[in-house]
Amino acid sequence: MSLDEILENFTYLDDWDDRYRYLIELGRTLEPLDEAAHNDVNKVRGCASQVWLETSVSRDPSERPVLRFKGDSDAHIVRGLVALVLAIYSGHTADKILATDAQELFQSLGLSGHLTPQRSNGVRSMIERIKTDARMAAAHVS
Repeated sequence: MSLDEILENFTYLDDWDDRYRYLIELGRTLEPLDEAAHNDVNKVRGCASQVWLETSVSRDPSERPVLRFKGDSDAHIVRGLVALVLAIYSGHTADKILATDAQELFQSLGLSGHLTPQRSNGVRSMIERIKTDARMAAAHVS
């Protein structure tokens, strides 16, 4: 699902119980992560729940690195947060990833004020992991 569709759907949901249910539904739309990818290399540190992010890098026609992510979590709402983070970042160039402020988007959706501190820390850890991968990919441009 595209980020624009997700944002539009959020605007129709006034009740936070409905928004949490929607996040759970988003998590169900994640492309399955191979069991072998549930490993220490892909595990995101700093999340209370278990979260895994698998990164692949390709090049666009201008030879800029484009990063794609797959993710998973053992918690339903966190899987939804993974889906939202991937909708923001996956399929973009390293430069765009580094320039995108997901925290601002989370605030505009009201998520920042409705997530537990542990979940907020987990989201920050996911975003930092994605940005670290983008920095590494950008550094390897020859």
